Amino acid sequence: MGSEKASAAKPLRQADHVAIIMDGNGRWATNRGWPRLVGHRKGAERVKEIVRSAPDLGIKWLTIYAFSTENWKRSTEEVLGLMRIFARYIEREADRLAAEGVRMRFIGDRSRLDPKLQRLMAGIEARTAGFTRLNLTVAINYGGRDEILRALKQIAQDVTAGKIAADAIDEAMLSARLDTHDLPDPDLVIRTSGETRTSNFLPWQAAYAEYEFTQTLWPDFTPAELDEILSRFGNRERRFGGVITA
Repeated sequence: MGSEKASAAKPLRQADHVAIIMDGNGRWATNRGWPRLVGHRKGAERVKEIVRSAPDLGIKWLTIYAFSTENWKRSTEEVLGLMRIFARYIEREADRLAAEGVRMRFIGDRSRLDPKLQRLMAGIEARTAGFTRLNLTVAINYGGRDEILRALKQIAQDVTAGKIAADAIDEAMLSARLDTHDLPDPDLVIRTSGETRTSNFLPWQAAYAEYEFTQTLWPDFTPAELDEILSRFGNRERRFGGVITA
């Protein structure tokens, strides 16, 4: 892993917050005649490498899609295996993340997750809360529609209780109740594996993000390819609905 080096070229425009839909683990394994969980374990190794390289590529915020609200439809064996991989990653990477100044946090509905996994998540969040070299956010049991619905229910409860007036509801109020309330919106969203769907990932937050879809399966996605994507992002014009004037 350490032999792969990103190029030294700097993009003209920096992507401070990069969000990644890590797709293709199962296909990577199936293509080799291996069980899907082998691909997920390889994908976890790739996460380590991308996290390690992110600060040197100018990334300050990295958000990765690990498990969606729809992924519960997969086989029990695969779901349980994924949960074990998540727990193992937290246990094995806690020391290294802390040593490298990485703050780790999670978004999504935790209520359905195993209590032990919930404790591990809360523990590493507390342990790394003061670090700023890289902000790593992992979406587990996350769905954008579910997140917005939960936020709207909170607002509705406040309206019913008389804490806020209905006509006071605005974008800022909704954003403040999302799981990502303390994160900046992503500048760039990347999806691996050749699929061109956004799959319910950060629909509110990524409304003005740039998107990049790559054919590379996640276990084969390298810091060098990430650097290439960042360079392309650096040459894009981001108008946010306005017009670029000379």
